Amino acid sequence: MLTRTYSAALTGIEALLLEVEVNASGRGEQSMVSIVGLPDAAVRESRERIRSALYACGFGHPRGNTLVNLAPADIRKEGASFDLPIALGLAAAMGGAEKEALSRTLVAGELALDGSVRPVKGVVSIALLARELSQVESLIVPAGNLQEAVLAASTKKVYAVSSLPEAVEALAGKRIPVPKEAADTLFGEPDWASVPDFADVKGQFAAKRALEIAAAGGHNVLFSGPPGSGKSMLARRLPGILPPMTEKETLETSRIYSLLGLLSADRPLMRTRPFRSPHHTVSDAGLIGGGSNPGPGEISLAHNGVLFLDELPEFKRTTLEVLRQPLESGMVTISRAAGSCDFPSRFVLIAAMNPCPCGHLGDRLHPCRCRPMQIRAYRSKISGPLLDRIDIHVEVAALSEEELLQKNVSESSAAIRARVIAARERQLARYKGTGTFCNGMMESAQIARYCQLDKATETLLRHAIREFGLSARAYDRILRVSRTIADLAGSENIRKQDIFEAVSYRSQDRRTA
Repeated sequence: MLTRTYSAALTGIEALLLEVEVNASGRGEQSMVSIVGLPDAAVRESRERIRSALYACGFGHPRGNTLVNLAPADIRKEGASFDLPIALGLAAAMGGAEKEALSRTLVAGELALDGSVRPVKGVVSIALLARELSQVESLIVPAGNLQEAVLAASTKKVYAVSSLPEAVEALAGKRIPVPKEAADTLFGEPDWASVPDFADVKGQFAAKRALEIAAAGGHNVLFSGPPGSGKSMLARRLPGILPPMTEKETLETSRIYSLLGLLSADRPLMRTRPFRSPHHTVSDAGLIGGGSNPGPGEISLAHNGVLFLDELPEFKRTTLEVLRQPLESGMVTISRAAGSCDFPSRFVLIAAMNPCPCGHLGDRLHPCRCRPMQIRAYRSKISGPLLDRIDIHVEVAALSEEELLQKNVSESSAAIRARVIAARERQLARYKGTGTFCNGMMESAQIARYCQLDKATETLLRHAIREFGLSARAYDRILRVSRTIADLAGSENIRKQDIFEAVSYRSQDRRTA
């Protein structure tokens, strides 16, 4: 008997529809199951898990030779999520499950030997696929993935099962699907209390102003200062002043975390913007992504959030250089012999470094012990092209005694966030329908249109270009930052003071000029 159902394979963050065909011919003396369609080792091993689960749940096993085909055959199938659809196909072939209902159902789940169903990765992408398919009427997923699968409840019946018999009951209509209204509870305000507050930061007004500009325009920032000056403390508070994620951003980010199994029942979607801080020993693949079956790296986990690189010169130069393309395009493409995958990676980069190897160059209290050659070698670890892609350079000085002992509470993240949201709303109105959402994403044509300068302001910028030897990319960055400063001030035009402040954030250019 031939049975069919649907499942999904993950390629990058996308879920591709698969058809699971089971042909239980009953021929042959031995009871054997063969799986074809480019299965990996985990899929081939599913035969033993499925056999044990079927017997444990009282279904038995088809006699003779059984052929399982995962179509299309030219896509590699990986993981244990095909256990449950194959088992249901075998059960239907023996008359133990509803064959017609199964043919209109998309199924994913891993089976234990006793027939219980374990959670699988990538259910957010699978649910988004299921809700768009006309040939699919229902979705069956493990109970541990229920909250992720609820995304499909608006258009499909969604069943969360904890065992193989429960999946059979769902096909027979003996279980109640998830209410459609459940999808409405997935989106909401971020948990701002879980993000550190700027009210805890003493002093450092210039650095906080730079982060406000970065949040308002989606700009990258480089902090340079001695150890203990608060660079990491400042960076960790940036997600708290970024605007709340839109529904689209929430789904994009959640798909990446679901793919790696980083979502949980109490956090089915990423409502708070992610903050990733990889150690400087991270490999190229760990930062960018990779593997034989390409998976996302830290820059994709930081998508729509913040990537913080502390001790920037301690990272391998080759590792830092691979950041150049994602910083420009917001996307990273990982190519392997078997194919290529695209992972989104649009983030705000916050990098921190010491001014010299010992960290005390320019410190009044702690003399620097580094030789000029050591300082040059230390700074040369960061290439000019990478520096050009960082819009804002800020020198973070050590706090004075008065600043350390002050008892006045600093401005809260909520107050800063309100100004950031207002500036972002101006940008959304300006770029409506263009695919650009903030000033940091502006293309050359948009810069020419929205960053026009009067004669006095243009003269100031010309002088800065000559004085510091700015590159064309640094020139564009200054205009983008100036546009954001004007947006924060509610100004329609870029003013002279906006250009002046933007130029002041190119300290590394001044240092190397």
